[in-house]
Amino acid sequence: MRTAEHYFTVPLDHFSPEASGTGAESIEVFAREYVSADHSEAEAAQLPWLVYLQGGPGGRGNRLASLGGWSKAAAKDFRILMLDQRGTGLSSPIDRNSLPLRGSTRAQAEYLTHFRADSIVADAELIRHALGSGPWTIYGQSYGGFCALSYLSFAPEGLREVLITGGLAPLTGTADHVYQSTFRRVAARNAEYFSWYPEDRRTVDRIASHLRDTPEFLPDGERLTVERFQMVGAFLGGNTRVDGLHCLLEDAFVETSEGSRLSDSFLEQLRALVSRAANPLYALMHESIYGQGQATEWAAWRVLKEFPEFRPDAAQILLTGEMVYPWYFEQDPALRPLRDVAGLLAAKDDWNSLYDPARLAANTVPVAAAIYSQDIYVDRDLSRETAAAVRGLQVWETAKFHHDGISDDGEAIFARLLGMTRSVRG
Repeated sequence: MRTAEHYFTVPLDHFSPEASGTGAESIEVFAREYVSADHSEAEAAQLPWLVYLQGGPGGRGNRLASLGGWSKAAAKDFRILMLDQRGTGLSSPIDRNSLPLRGSTRAQAEYLTHFRADSIVADAELIRHALGSGPWTIYGQSYGGFCALSYLSFAPEGLREVLITGGLAPLTGTADHVYQSTFRRVAARNAEYFSWYPEDRRTVDRIASHLRDTPEFLPDGERLTVERFQMVGAFLGGNTRVDGLHCLLEDAFVETSEGSRLSDSFLEQLRALVSRAANPLYALMHESIYGQGQATEWAAWRVLKEFPEFRPDAAQILLTGEMVYPWYFEQDPALRPLRDVAGLLAAKDDWNSLYDPARLAANTVPVAAAIYSQDIYVDRDLSRETAAAVRGLQVWETAKFHHDGISDDGEAIFARLLGMTRSVRG
């Protein structure tokens, strides 16, 4: 493959009257272009663009060492533009070191209000014009699908066709409703997993009991708590990756002169799983992706009270999914300095709308979406409601994959969805 790097200067606030003025504040957005070496440079220059919108929020664009899976399929017909969404990767990145440069806690929170899907879409449209592209194809995975729905709402004229995998966001309603649905699916996924690996049920209980009684510390010096251990439930959202949880748990204990302790190998693997150092924007902005005209107020933490089996003091704890809780900002050193900012975002009650239901109901852009029946991150029933609200959206529902389906068979999934949109175009 061949690659090229692109940097774009975009307004921080696309929607202010001063956005196009010379004095308006700007940020930098980065994207990397990937082209198959099967195409000559002259041929590649004539290929249409496909923009990949990564999951998250807070996930940078994939760094591809080679074309494979969905990217191999896409590169047959497209130039791929891998976007680092604002605040991630090389696009004016945000973390505990950079964010305080904005000033006060309130100023930091105000800055972050410009890092949602509506601004990402506005960046993409500015980039499309800068590259001289006509309407282009977008592919949204997970949160990238949420961004795709915002794109269809606010700038459909920039779109040729839209592919979405595991990412049909609820267009209306509260964050509470989302978590009431996803907690139930995560509980069912726990039950399914422990039916495959009953010995892991015993191991999880043993680890939880051990952590309540014995201080254990991660390699960064932070104490491992039961609730941080529960974050390994992220494995449950995977299709084949779910079995990696079993491999993790089998390394849990080692015998020492002090009795059974958690092994260094286990603690080292956990460190990367329970830290948001690599993507702090995820924790800061996660619930805001459901905020439209109302505060989220730590919705997952409040809804958790309806599901006591997920509490860290439960007799048999369940492992959690992608939910974000206020204690993240107390126990994770990468997030601790951002605790007050997170609190202001949770209390914000005047978020702008991220979707235009009327425009979606009149949509004319070909759209195809994969819905995974047992997806623990994006609820199947809520996804179906959204699909029905977008005119012409074609659904492929399957129980063969989970949320990370494109990691397992991205080439076939991409080809199927693209074929669905092309069948509409004729």
